[in-house]
Amino acid sequence: MTRLEEIETVIAALPEEEFRQFRRWFLETDWERWDREIHEDSRAGRLDFLVEEALQAKRNGTLQDL
Repeated sequence: MTRLEEIETVIAALPEEEFRQFRRWFLETDWERWDREIHEDSRAGRLDFLVEEALQAKRNGTLQDL
């Protein structure tokens, strides 16, 4: 059994309240990692193309509201 399979088995066996706590922790941890990744990508300039696309759309008059 792989480590991931072991983790899945343990999670599946959690009582409902502990599963809710785990889910809350996991989602918060996932969002924190995502935020860090976005921040690092932004600092490194890997998202600059998005700003340029938006500015170009604004100059062209094709910028759309979300």
